[in-house]
Amino acid sequence: MGILTKYLLQKNITTYVIEIDSESVEYLKANHLNLANRIIEKDFLKYDLNQVFKEEQFAIIGNFPYNISTQIVFKALEMRHQIPEFSGMFQKEVAQRICEKEGSKKYGILSVLTQAFYKAEYLFTVPPQVFNPPPKVESGVLRLTRKENYKLPCNETLFFKVVKTGFQQRRKTLRNSLKTFSLSDNLREDVIFGKRPEQLSVLEFIKLTQLIENDVN
Repeated sequence: MGILTKYLLQKNITTYVIEIDSESVEYLKANHLNLANRIIEKDFLKYDLNQVFKEEQFAIIGNFPYNISTQIVFKALEMRHQIPEFSGMFQKEVAQRICEKEGSKKYGILSVLTQAFYKAEYLFTVPPQVFNPPPKVESGVLRLTRKENYKLPCNETLFFKVVKTGFQQRRKTLRNSLKTFSLSDNLREDVIFGKRPEQLSVLEFIKLTQLIENDVN
């Protein structure tokens, strides 16, 4: 219903909204006349954003549907070269996971991949009672700010693969979880392979990717 959008429209920025629900679109058109030609009635996850932005930079902000919030972050990561800022409300546990640091059980694939390219800040918690009707979960608002040097000093496709493969068996050491990479015995003896994925910082995952890249080549 444009609860967030109405405040964005007061600012000196060009705001586009993406909404898949046709009734909501009709409501927005009727109540926000100055927005009418910038309402995109599409599925955000399937829509090609460059039909609007033409490779230009843009920010994302939203109170996201919790069931697809993780997929929204992954889409933003795919378009990181165009998205310098990203803010939004998630289910609290998801927001915390994105911002979590190594050494925690909440730290995982989403934490590493997001923090490789963005500074992640957990801003505040939103309690259930401020909603009508109140949900059964708490919510959390976060802000992602793209790093100045967000291109990684390693093969980024391999980096994604290493992180995802490592955390798929997070209880195992990397020596065991990364067996599918057919690494040399000398490399597998490196101390980093004796650790579990949740023990590695983003920088250590980059170093790990560099080691694997050099070993394969």
